Amino acid sequence: MRRIGVLTSGGDAPGMNAAIRAVVRTGIDHGFETFGARHGFAGLIAGSLVPLGARDVSGIMQYGGTMLGSARSDEFKTVKGRTEALRVLHQHDIEALVVIGGNGSQQGAYALHAEGYPVVGVASTIDNDLYGSEITIGVDTALNIALEAIDRLKTTASSHQRAFLVEVMGRDCGYLALMVAVAGGAEAVVIPEIPTDPDAVAAELREAYKRGKSHAIVVVAEGDQFNAQALARHFAEHRDELGFQLRVTTLGHVQRGGAPGAFDRLLATRLGAAATQQLADGSAGVLVGLRKGEIATTPLAEVVKHKKQLDTELLALATVLAR
Repeated sequence: MRRIGVLTSGGDAPGMNAAIRAVVRTGIDHGFETFGARHGFAGLIAGSLVPLGARDVSGIMQYGGTMLGSARSDEFKTVKGRTEALRVLHQHDIEALVVIGGNGSQQGAYALHAEGYPVVGVASTIDNDLYGSEITIGVDTALNIALEAIDRLKTTASSHQRAFLVEVMGRDCGYLALMVAVAGGAEAVVIPEIPTDPDAVAAELREAYKRGKSHAIVVVAEGDQFNAQALARHFAEHRDELGFQLRVTTLGHVQRGGAPGAFDRLLATRLGAAATQQLADGSAGVLVGLRKGEIATTPLAEVVKHKKQLDTELLALATVLAR
């Protein structure tokens, strides 16, 4: 094997640049030339490929986002789109591909693998909803950003005796919301894995007020049927029952930005290096992730078939600690 490709796809995550750097530099150590596809699978279809050497990836670890850019590609979901992507790869004599991304990205990686093309996936998404890795690139940084925001909101909430509904990202997975709620000492958490009863959430706020708390925080996962705005509308009809004045803060994409922390830089470096090692060993069709603190691989066929389960026992713990 002489040439490999690397791309980042789907939502960006802090640490993606460290993964790219690791793929390029460990690839050089294995004797590979590396080409980067700009803007994910869309760029691959368009033939937007650039050679990446050791100097091209210098000084990128500390930046969020991805130097290669990212995009979602509906065209790649079609047979025609994948056929064109494979044609581009063969035209440039690229013999294998490393795909850095989350669920949708690894669906794309598996689709290429199913066509007989060697692909290795690298687990990267702030949602942490990818089967095959206990934690993915970007999660730790996103958690710390959300936690810092909640710590700051508590200051103003206490000053004015208010309750805040804080909406965090995560798509259909409540991992970010649940972990931030536990680490941030929230009074309640709303996640899509557990049916939401707005009246029960209101009761939690009312009880916190009766216990003499000077503020209350409810962490809301964006993918829940009752997002922060929907809860706020419901609570507006029962304002007197809450005790607190209510405010809404949506963190949104701020969680994806900023410099990746040490954990994400290290994780991304280890996973990127493991991806090129897989290719050097002649292995493909797997996702490289972290399990029980060790680098591990999972067949892409299993990754796309299974849904990662959330440890909801932590929800009970969050409830106890909120008293």
